[in-house]
Amino acid sequence: MRERERASAMVASDATPSLDLVFDLLSNRRRRYALYYLYEQPDGVATTGDLTDHVAELEMRTLEAEGDTESISEPEIEAESTPDSTVESGSESESASTASGDRRRQIRTELQHVHLPKLEDAGVLEHDPRSETVRYWTQPSLEEWLEHAYHKEL
Repeated sequence: MRERERASAMVASDATPSLDLVFDLLSNRRRRYALYYLYEQPDGVATTGDLTDHVAELEMRTLEAEGDTESISEPEIEAESTPDSTVESGSESESASTASGDRRRQIRTELQHVHLPKLEDAGVLEHDPRSETVRYWTQPSLEEWLEHAYHKEL
C-alpha cells in the first residue's frame, strides 16, 4: 500500500464511519461473512485462506438453509460438462471436490480483489497480500450493526 493510502486508512480508522459507509460495507454477504470471522478473532488477525474457508462454509450453509441447491450444484454441472471429466474417471465425490475447489478459488479471488480492498479503503482492516494476512481494526459503530446482522442472518 502506498504511504498516502496508508495514511488515509489510518485517518479513516480513527474516525467513526458514516452510517452510509457502514451499510455499504455490510450490504454484501461475503463481506459480512469475512467481518464476522475477523470480529470473532481475539487479535483480529486471520489469513486469507482462513477467511476464504469461513466465507465458503457460511455461504454453503446459508444456501442449503435457503434451499438454493441450484447455486450449490452449479459448479458441479460445469465440472461434469468439461471434456476432462468422464463418468469412469471422475466420481461424484471428485466432481463435488472440483466444484468446492472452484467455489473457494472464486471466493478467494473476490475477497482479494473486491472485498478486502473495499474494507481496507474504509479503514476497517489492513490486508497484506505478501503475507496473506488480514488485520481487523475495531470499529464500534460498524460492530453494532455487524452484531445485528449476525443474529438476523445466522
